Amino acid sequence: MATQNTSRANRGRFASTRQNLIFDADDTLWENNIYFEAAFDQFCEYLAHSSMTPEEVRAVLDELEIANAKIYGYGSRKFARNLAACYQHLAERDISDSDLEIVMDFAHKILDKPIELIEGVAETVADLSSRHDLTLFTKGDPEEQRLKIDRSGLACYFQHAAIVKEKDAPAYRELAQERGFHPDNTWMIGNSPKSDINPALA
Repeated sequence: MATQNTSRANRGRFASTRQNLIFDADDTLWENNIYFEAAFDQFCEYLAHSSMTPEEVRAVLDELEIANAKIYGYGSRKFARNLAACYQHLAERDISDSDLEIVMDFAHKILDKPIELIEGVAETVADLSSRHDLTLFTKGDPEEQRLKIDRSGLACYFQHAAIVKEKDAPAYRELAQERGFHPDNTWMIGNSPKSDINPALA
Protein backbone atom coordinates (compact mmCIF):
# COMPACT_ATOMS: atom_id res chain seq x y z
CA MET A 1 0.00 0.00 0.00
CA ALA A 2 1.35 3.44 -0.94
CA THR A 3 2.12 5.87 1.86
CA GLN A 4 0.62 9.33 1.91
CA ASN A 5 3.92 10.83 0.77
CA THR A 6 4.18 8.27 -2.03
CA SER A 7 0.63 9.02 -3.09
CA ARG A 8 1.40 12.72 -3.20
CA ALA A 9 4.52 12.02 -5.23
CA ASN A 10 2.55 9.87 -7.67
CA ARG A 11 -0.09 12.58 -8.04
CA GLY A 12 2.63 15.11 -8.73
CA ARG A 13 4.32 12.84 -11.26
CA PHE A 14 1.00 12.21 -13.00
CA ALA A 15 0.26 15.91 -13.19
CA SER A 16 3.67 16.92 -14.54
CA THR A 17 4.57 13.99 -16.81
CA ARG A 18 2.71 13.01 -19.96
CA GLN A 19 0.99 9.68 -19.38
CA ASN A 20 -0.59 7.02 -21.60
CA LEU A 21 -4.27 6.75 -20.70
CA ILE A 22 -6.18 3.78 -22.10
CA PHE A 23 -9.95 4.20 -22.02
CA ASP A 24 -12.66 1.60 -22.27
CA ALA A 25 -15.67 2.81 -24.29
CA ASP A 26 -19.02 1.14 -23.52
CA ASP A 27 -20.34 2.09 -20.06
CA THR A 28 -17.17 4.06 -19.35
CA LEU A 29 -17.55 6.90 -21.84
CA TRP A 30 -21.16 6.37 -22.87
CA GLU A 31 -24.23 4.41 -21.82
CA ASN A 32 -24.49 0.96 -23.35
CA ASN A 33 -25.75 -1.72 -21.00
CA ILE A 34 -29.04 0.09 -20.33
CA TYR A 35 -30.07 -0.53 -23.95
CA PHE A 36 -29.27 -4.23 -23.73
CA GLU A 37 -31.23 -4.48 -20.48
CA ALA A 38 -34.22 -2.78 -22.09
CA ALA A 39 -34.06 -5.26 -24.99
CA PHE A 40 -33.91 -8.14 -22.51
CA ASP A 41 -37.00 -6.82 -20.73
CA GLN A 42 -38.85 -6.74 -24.06
CA PHE A 43 -37.68 -10.27 -24.75
CA CYS A 44 -38.99 -11.56 -21.41
CA GLU A 45 -42.33 -9.87 -22.00
CA TYR A 46 -42.63 -11.45 -25.44
CA LEU A 47 -41.48 -14.86 -24.23
CA ALA A 48 -44.08 -14.74 -21.44
CA HIS A 49 -42.82 -17.94 -19.85
CA SER A 50 -45.38 -19.59 -17.59
CA SER A 51 -42.99 -20.58 -14.80
CA MET A 52 -39.53 -19.05 -15.26
CA THR A 53 -38.69 -15.71 -13.66
CA PRO A 54 -36.70 -13.08 -15.58
CA GLU A 55 -33.71 -14.01 -13.44
CA GLU A 56 -33.99 -17.65 -14.53
CA VAL A 57 -34.36 -16.62 -18.17
CA ARG A 58 -31.31 -14.41 -17.73
CA ALA A 59 -29.29 -17.38 -16.45
CA VAL A 60 -30.08 -19.33 -19.63
CA LEU A 61 -29.21 -16.35 -21.81
CA ASP A 62 -25.95 -15.82 -19.92
CA GLU A 63 -24.89 -19.40 -20.63
CA LEU A 64 -25.59 -18.93 -24.33
CA GLU A 65 -23.70 -15.63 -24.39
CA ILE A 66 -20.64 -17.09 -22.68
CA ALA A 67 -20.52 -20.00 -25.13
CA ASN A 68 -21.16 -17.87 -28.22
CA ALA A 69 -18.82 -15.02 -27.26
CA LYS A 70 -15.87 -17.32 -27.84
CA ILE A 71 -17.06 -17.88 -31.40
CA TYR A 72 -18.88 -14.72 -32.45
CA GLY A 73 -17.72 -12.02 -30.05
CA TYR A 74 -19.87 -9.16 -28.75
CA GLY A 75 -22.26 -6.50 -30.00
CA SER A 76 -25.94 -5.99 -30.67
CA ARG A 77 -25.96 -8.30 -33.70
CA LYS A 78 -24.48 -11.11 -31.60
CA PHE A 79 -26.97 -10.31 -28.85
CA ALA A 80 -29.77 -10.71 -31.39
CA ARG A 81 -28.44 -14.17 -32.27
CA ASN A 82 -28.33 -15.09 -28.58
CA LEU A 83 -31.88 -13.88 -27.96
CA ALA A 84 -33.11 -15.98 -30.87
CA ALA A 85 -31.30 -19.05 -29.53
CA CYS A 86 -32.70 -18.43 -26.06
CA TYR A 87 -36.21 -18.09 -27.47
CA GLN A 88 -35.86 -21.35 -29.38
CA HIS A 89 -34.72 -23.01 -26.18
CA LEU A 90 -37.43 -21.68 -23.87
CA ALA A 91 -40.53 -20.88 -25.94
CA GLU A 92 -43.62 -22.79 -24.85
CA ARG A 93 -45.40 -22.45 -28.18
CA ASP A 94 -44.68 -23.24 -31.81
CA ILE A 95 -41.98 -20.95 -33.15
CA SER A 96 -42.41 -19.10 -36.42
CA ASP A 97 -39.93 -17.11 -38.48
CA SER A 98 -41.91 -14.04 -37.46
CA ASP A 99 -41.28 -14.81 -33.78
CA LEU A 100 -37.54 -14.97 -34.34
CA GLU A 101 -37.56 -11.75 -36.37
CA ILE A 102 -39.41 -9.93 -33.58
CA VAL A 103 -37.05 -11.26 -30.93
CA MET A 104 -33.94 -10.36 -32.90
CA ASP A 105 -35.33 -6.91 -33.65
CA PHE A 106 -35.29 -6.12 -29.93
CA ALA A 107 -31.49 -6.25 -30.18
CA HIS A 108 -31.15 -4.77 -33.66
CA LYS A 109 -32.90 -1.60 -32.48
CA ILE A 110 -30.04 -0.98 -30.06
CA LEU A 111 -28.06 0.32 -33.05
CA ASP A 112 -30.62 3.10 -33.46
CA LYS A 113 -30.25 4.35 -29.89
CA PRO A 114 -28.50 7.70 -29.38
CA ILE A 115 -25.00 7.83 -27.96
CA GLU A 116 -25.52 9.21 -24.46
CA LEU A 117 -22.24 10.31 -22.94
CA ILE A 118 -21.89 9.67 -19.22
CA GLU A 119 -22.00 12.88 -17.22
CA GLY A 120 -18.71 14.76 -17.21
CA VAL A 121 -17.02 12.56 -19.80
CA ALA A 122 -16.78 15.13 -22.60
CA GLU A 123 -15.13 17.74 -20.39
CA THR A 124 -12.82 15.23 -18.70
CA VAL A 125 -11.60 13.64 -21.92
CA ALA A 126 -11.05 17.04 -23.53
CA ASP A 127 -8.99 18.21 -20.56
CA LEU A 128 -6.93 15.02 -20.31
CA SER A 129 -6.18 14.98 -24.03
CA SER A 130 -4.41 18.34 -23.72
CA ARG A 131 -1.96 16.89 -21.19
CA HIS A 132 -1.74 13.16 -21.92
CA ASP A 133 -1.89 10.64 -24.78
CA LEU A 134 -5.28 8.93 -24.95
CA THR A 135 -6.01 5.53 -26.47
CA LEU A 136 -9.46 4.00 -26.89
CA PHE A 137 -9.51 0.24 -26.34
CA THR A 138 -12.83 -1.52 -26.82
CA LYS A 139 -14.22 -4.92 -27.72
CA GLY A 140 -17.10 -5.88 -29.98
CA ASP A 141 -18.15 -5.80 -33.58
CA PRO A 142 -15.64 -3.53 -35.37
CA GLU A 143 -18.21 -1.82 -37.59
CA GLU A 144 -20.59 -1.25 -34.70
CA GLN A 145 -17.90 0.08 -32.38
CA ARG A 146 -16.46 2.43 -35.01
CA LEU A 147 -19.95 3.82 -35.60
CA LYS A 148 -20.39 4.49 -31.89
CA ILE A 149 -16.97 6.14 -31.66
CA ASP A 150 -17.79 8.42 -34.59
CA ARG A 151 -21.22 9.30 -33.20
CA SER A 152 -19.84 10.01 -29.73
CA GLY A 153 -17.97 13.11 -30.86
CA LEU A 154 -14.95 12.01 -28.83
CA ALA A 155 -12.78 10.52 -31.59
CA CYS A 156 -10.75 13.72 -31.97
CA TYR A 157 -9.37 13.36 -28.44
CA PHE A 158 -7.79 9.94 -28.97
CA GLN A 159 -4.44 9.35 -30.66
CA HIS A 160 -5.37 5.73 -31.35
CA ALA A 161 -8.41 3.44 -31.20
CA ALA A 162 -8.22 -0.35 -31.10
CA ILE A 163 -11.18 -2.72 -31.38
CA VAL A 164 -10.61 -6.34 -30.38
CA LYS A 165 -12.69 -9.49 -30.09
CA GLU A 166 -11.78 -9.99 -26.42
CA LYS A 167 -10.05 -7.72 -23.91
CA ASP A 168 -7.87 -10.25 -22.15
CA ALA A 169 -4.27 -10.13 -20.90
CA PRO A 170 -2.74 -11.07 -24.30
CA ALA A 171 -4.75 -8.29 -25.98
CA TYR A 172 -3.41 -5.74 -23.50
CA ARG A 173 0.15 -6.96 -23.97
CA GLU A 174 -0.21 -6.72 -27.74
CA LEU A 175 -1.58 -3.17 -27.46
CA ALA A 176 1.24 -2.14 -25.12
CA GLN A 177 3.88 -3.59 -27.44
CA GLU A 178 2.32 -2.07 -30.54
CA ARG A 179 2.05 1.39 -28.98
CA GLY A 180 5.29 1.27 -27.00
CA PHE A 181 3.55 1.65 -23.63
CA HIS A 182 5.49 1.16 -20.40
CA PRO A 183 3.73 0.16 -17.13
CA ASP A 184 5.29 3.09 -15.28
CA ASN A 185 3.37 5.68 -17.27
CA THR A 186 0.36 3.77 -18.58
CA TRP A 187 -3.08 3.67 -16.96
CA MET A 188 -6.30 1.81 -17.77
CA ILE A 189 -9.63 3.54 -17.18
CA GLY A 190 -12.71 1.33 -17.33
CA ASN A 191 -15.76 0.05 -15.47
CA SER A 192 -15.27 -3.72 -15.72
CA PRO A 193 -12.90 -5.69 -13.47
CA LYS A 194 -13.19 -8.64 -15.87
CA SER A 195 -12.19 -6.87 -19.08
CA ASP A 196 -10.66 -3.56 -18.00
CA ILE A 197 -8.90 -3.89 -14.66
CA ASN A 198 -7.73 -7.46 -14.04
CA PRO A 199 -6.29 -8.21 -17.52
CA ALA A 200 -4.60 -4.81 -17.61
CA LEU A 201 -2.79 -5.65 -14.38
CA ALA A 202 -1.85 -9.17 -15.49
